[in-house]
Parts: sequence; C-alpha cells; structure tokens
Amino acid sequence: MISVIIPTYNEALIIADTISKVRQHDIAGLVKEIVVADGKSTDETVEIAAANDAIIVHSNKGRAAQMNAGAAFATQPVLYFLHADSTPPEGYSTLISKNVLADRPAGFFKMAFDYPHWFLKANCWFTRFNLSVFRFGDQSMYITKRLFLVAGSFNEQLILLEDQEFVTRVKKISNMDILPNTVITSARKYRVHGVYKTQATFFLVYFLYRMGVQQPTLLRVYQRWINDHKF
Repeated sequence: MISVIIPTYNEALIIADTISKVRQHDIAGLVKEIVVADGKSTDETVEIAAANDAIIVHSNKGRAAQMNAGAAFATQPVLYFLHADSTPPEGYSTLISKNVLADRPAGFFKMAFDYPHWFLKANCWFTRFNLSVFRFGDQSMYITKRLFLVAGSFNEQLILLEDQEFVTRVKKISNMDILPNTVITSARKYRVHGVYKTQATFFLVYFLYRMGVQQPTLLRVYQRWINDHKF
C-alpha cells in the first residue's frame, strides 16, 4: 500500500487536477492516502486540497522539510513523492508495488514534459539511464518507508538539489530502479523564462553544486535568472 506525498507552495491553480490524476491513474486502488505537505501557502492551496480529500500536513517552506513532514505523517509502507505539477503514469501504483515485491525498494519513472520542444525532449531522453546525474525530483520517486528512514530522509539544510543529495545516500545502501513508464511534468518554468535560459541555469547550478559551492550562493545564482518565489 502506498502513501502519495505532494509538497506544495501556492499551487491553488493545479492541485485539484493533480490529486484527481493521482486517483484516476491508481487503477489497482493501492494508494491509501494522498498527503499534501504544504509550506505555508498564501493562496487557497490548502483549502482546495482538503476539499479534494487530501490529508494536509503543515511544514516550514522548503521542499526537503515538506517532504520529510509528509513522510513522517504517512501511514503506508511505501512512499511516493510527486511534485504538484506532475502527473504519474497510468497504473503507476501497480508498477511500484511489483517493484517493491521484487526487492527493488526505491526508484524513479522516466520523464517527459508537457511541452514538445526538441531540446526538452532531448534532455528527458537521458532519464532512462540509471545514473545519479540524471535523477531529479521531477521524475517522482518511490521508496519504502523503511529504506527512507535508514537512509536518513531529506537534508533540510539544502534549499536546492535535495533530491540529488538524497539519491546519492540511498544508492550507497540500496539499488534504485528506473521504471519504463513516464511521468509527465509541467514545463511552466521553461515557458515563462525560456527553454535555453532555464536549462542553462539548471546546468550551472548543478555544476556549482558538484563543485562544492554552498547553498546560499546556489540560490543567488538560481534567483538571478529564475525568480519563481518557490524558495
């Protein structure tokens, strides 16, 4: 059985649709709860999520803190972390369950954007390879709660790339699988800020992260080019 955890901050425009798709694509009925971990939204995200029968967990703003709060509340043995602007593939819960039963306690789906730009398609093609450099939260991650706790949960000191850091720790103690199906993620940042500018910013932030640059500097670099008020 699965707990779906969705971190949110001011997602009133899309959260109802995301919750609906999570339920619709859970064909086998394996999802027992949808936990919306909200980071003090100033819009109607919480009210809308609650009206759509999601469980609301309040947290400090920050994706790592929010996902940890959701995981701490979750009651099911398998956790599935999904971004608010992403749609899981049809039958995702069955695929996750089969993998867990096959002793594959953690993994990601391949990814595609909802915007048919050739450059974004090319980037998403690499998500089929089981290499840590291509693992980001937009792909959505499932993990058993036991492994999540053993790995030490997300590092709440990280503002950016908390998913990369967590994957690195998990892979030291367990295998992580790449499922063949595809999660669809919104390209809204690319549409607003431009495909090449946005991707260049992501590449630069990731490169600086790998070089050991500290989080406040990474955040300044990110917000210089992409100021979406999510951090």
